[in-house]
Amino acid sequence: MKVEATLYGDRKVYSVSAFNRGVGSWLARLPSLWVEGEVTELRRQAGWQSVFFTLKDLEDGSCLPVTMPRTTFDSLRVDLADGDRVHVFGRPELYEARGVFQLRGLSLEPLGLGAALARIERLKRALAAEGLFAAERKRRLPLLPRRIGLLTGNEAAAKRDFLTAVAARFPAARVLVAETYVQGPQAPAAIATTLSKLSGEPEIDVVVVARGGGSFQDLLPFSDERVVRAVAACPVPVVSAVGHEQDTPLCDLAADARASTPTAAARLVVPDEGELRAGLDRLRGTLGRDARRILERGRQSLAADAQRLNRAPALLLERKRASLDGLAGRLRALSPRATLDRGYAIVRTEDGILRSVRTVSPGAHVDVELGEGGLGARVEETRP
Repeated sequence: MKVEATLYGDRKVYSVSAFNRGVGSWLARLPSLWVEGEVTELRRQAGWQSVFFTLKDLEDGSCLPVTMPRTTFDSLRVDLADGDRVHVFGRPELYEARGVFQLRGLSLEPLGLGAALARIERLKRALAAEGLFAAERKRRLPLLPRRIGLLTGNEAAAKRDFLTAVAARFPAARVLVAETYVQGPQAPAAIATTLSKLSGEPEIDVVVVARGGGSFQDLLPFSDERVVRAVAACPVPVVSAVGHEQDTPLCDLAADARASTPTAAARLVVPDEGELRAGLDRLRGTLGRDARRILERGRQSLAADAQRLNRAPALLLERKRASLDGLAGRLRALSPRATLDRGYAIVRTEDGILRSVRTVSPGAHVDVELGEGGLGARVEETRP
């Protein structure tokens, strides 16, 4: 619509509506752009067709009213609140009925610590409820990994610090380095994909995810849900060495172990060779002492057994002699000679030993054996 003025002599005068319409038409020719600021005076009601808020510049307090269609705002699924820093994409316009300059918002992205922390906290609660951070899921790191996977960026510091520390502690360790994006919008997908590939490489027993320090925004990819789930799903133990001691990205909670720095991560994944050798020397000394002690006990036992064996024939002979003496004594006690020695005699006839008078008649000759010697006799009479 053409903006027309009323002539008062040589003076051109515009009505308020004409002026606003002209300014609005001129503003409509300006390009759409991004504006950064802090959200204040957020107003939204269920029945309203638009959402209203003000962007405030934190440096000098300048303000810019923003209006956004309710359907556009709801489709963004952002949990917006006063105090959040945002980037708003839109075009400048004039609300002609009130002469209010404003930004017509077409899109919005949360920015800054407040919104990011809130988003991370919500994700943290959701993943914790799934059990991704549970202590019982943590796996023990291998004592001597066959091969170590290192996921890092192309920055020199984190990679150099880790490799230097590993080489100093255990020179024989093998490390496979995989460099990828660790910052910016491409980083979450790149980290998740690289971690999956790296953990599948032959003989990889542990993976270290390392990134040097940076701002809160720099470390945001390591709290991305894709990265956290990739760490939790990794088939081998994962050590998270992201940022500094005070930084706690969500991947730290899903990892099997956390290290404050890449150098500290090296101390976790490889032993100190010097300490290992010293330990082996101590074990070797203990084993030698134990072996000598066992050998000495065996030697003493063998000597005692030899002494017993040397004494065995004499002891056996003594036992046999005692047994024979006993038998001889019993035989002597049962011998007829012993009976004769006690004063008895043995009488024999031609038919043998005389045991009954019925087998001999008076006048018969008999032979009498005594304890010492013998004699011949004639039977004078017999008595029943």
